Amino acid sequence: MSGNAQSAAGGMTEYIQHHLHHLEWRVGPGSFWVINIDTVVVTLLLITLFLGVFLTSARKATAGVPGRFQAFVEMVVGTVDELVRETFHGSSKLIAPLSLTIFVLIFLMNFIDLVPVDFLPWLGREAGLHYLRVVPTADLNTTLGMSLTVFLLIQYFGLKHKGPGLFFKEMFTAPFHVHGTLGKILLAPVNLLLRLIEEAVRPISLSLRLFGNMYAGELIFILIAVLTLGGSLTHGAAYAFGPVQLVVDFAWTAFHILVITLQAFIFMMLTIVYLSMAAEQH
Repeated sequence: MSGNAQSAAGGMTEYIQHHLHHLEWRVGPGSFWVINIDTVVVTLLLITLFLGVFLTSARKATAGVPGRFQAFVEMVVGTVDELVRETFHGSSKLIAPLSLTIFVLIFLMNFIDLVPVDFLPWLGREAGLHYLRVVPTADLNTTLGMSLTVFLLIQYFGLKHKGPGLFFKEMFTAPFHVHGTLGKILLAPVNLLLRLIEEAVRPISLSLRLFGNMYAGELIFILIAVLTLGGSLTHGAAYAFGPVQLVVDFAWTAFHILVITLQAFIFMMLTIVYLSMAAEQH
């Protein structure tokens, strides 16, 4: 490998690793407890933006002909509310606000991935931050945290709608239900094992699905940016790679808009379905 090629390969590897590294805060001695500061700060900013926009829209809402922004917010709220009514068969004042929060917040987290890949890290360097990774849903800690919260809500809804007696009884009598005391005793361990597996799979699948899609999307944007990085290191190839990078980046951005919306919608719908299943009596 020539010296220029080696330099290009080293520059690309360093570039990718840098963009996939979090701004970390290590708590205490050792490296076990690590907080990704960039993920936490960006998430809090997006939560503030979400609450500020929707609360302001609610306070300024008029009974007459709504403006464009109010009409947009009402459309989002109405669509989510209709989906909840069609999917959740129980009675709860929490489901619709929870579903709206999940969809909008995850969409905003995903949308950060459409910001040019070097722009926010450049702002971070100008502010004295060596690392800055800004897509919260590309961090497994974020998606797993949201999924575990949904998992706890599932248990809460089950206990609330069924009562402790029926809730724990179903763990030993479903999905396989037979008549007779002996059959119930024999199948109880099998039912309990299947129930535990089912409950464990839900948060894992929710978190990994969202994380995997967003991590892959972030990585593809980085690899597209590497096209001209490699070209500049090999003296002149950037002029050839530039138009290719522009076309590929535009195509992937258009496709990724669908991905980020779909992933927010899937997370919201699965949450509604899981909570509806938890509230139903078998």
